[in-house]
Amino acid sequence: MSVRALVVDPSAPVAVRLGEVAEPVPGPGQVLVEASHVSLNHGDLNDARSRRVPVGAVLGSDAAGVVVRAAADGTGPVEGTRVVALTPGAFAERVAIDVGALAELPAGLDPATAVGLPVAGVAALRSLRAAGLGPGKRVLVTGASGGVGLFAVQLAARAGAHVIASVGSAARAEGPAGAGADQVLIGLDGLGDPVDIVIDSVGGPQLVAAWELLAPGGSVQSVGWTSGEPAVFPPYATVGPAKSLSSFVIDSEAGADLAVLTELAAEGALTVRTGWQGPWDRFDEAAEALHERRIRGKAILKVTPHQHRTEPRRPTAAGPEPQRPADGDHPGIP
Repeated sequence: MSVRALVVDPSAPVAVRLGEVAEPVPGPGQVLVEASHVSLNHGDLNDARSRRVPVGAVLGSDAAGVVVRAAADGTGPVEGTRVVALTPGAFAERVAIDVGALAELPAGLDPATAVGLPVAGVAALRSLRAAGLGPGKRVLVTGASGGVGLFAVQLAARAGAHVIASVGSAARAEGPAGAGADQVLIGLDGLGDPVDIVIDSVGGPQLVAAWELLAPGGSVQSVGWTSGEPAVFPPYATVGPAKSLSSFVIDSEAGADLAVLTELAAEGALTVRTGWQGPWDRFDEAAEALHERRIRGKAILKVTPHQHRTEPRRPTAAGPEPQRPADGDHPGIP
């Protein structure tokens, strides 16, 4: 049996196409999830173009849906549980997911909202944690109108930090201001005082400038590189009082952190801002808008299921009943 999926194809306009793959067979510690929504990240586009995800393989990391087969070893959620996950190959109708890579959705949190949390939310949470977030810290968030940036602003503000949000234009300032930023800057213009933490998703010259603003003992967490530009550090820029520039990657199962983020979202303490939403057969449109930085917040795609082949119903005494298509909706998914 096959399922539809977004797969890597270098010949496609955005190196991704909607195709069919074999339905996954879950291992003992995995559940099978029927996805209702997926979320697109800058990293997914880079994965497709760079071939980090092989040609023909399923793309994506963020998925939300319903468990249709529980794990054979008895761990994890039962069939019918609504979940959100951070897992490789997420952009498919059905996905086999490790039980440690997902979280159950709290009541009242819909999957179209929750699916914006995995990559961007976990990156924001873990990078702030790694940088030593605490009350009174001065935190600079670059690319603050994007997915990771908006979550980082909210989480840092919630922790009692002084949050400085950097955006690319005045039109992008509204989101971070509403998310709790104490200051919103265009680029880094006007920022003279040192900062303790930088969460950087822009890279390039802005990363160099942020490093120069970092206080002794401070930390830059490099979580992305949306500028696509090189970062050239001047001579002796790394000589002086100790401070750190750390590369960042989500390198372990995210289930526990997803549980924290979904609870915050359900309580209204963490907002998932959706900048683009549509069916996944409009993936090219979403990808282009994301690549051109026209999306403020998350890009959410609804998974549209197969139109199943019609099958004859059993005949009755009055003769055969007419054929009708099987229901294409996902049971239990709003």
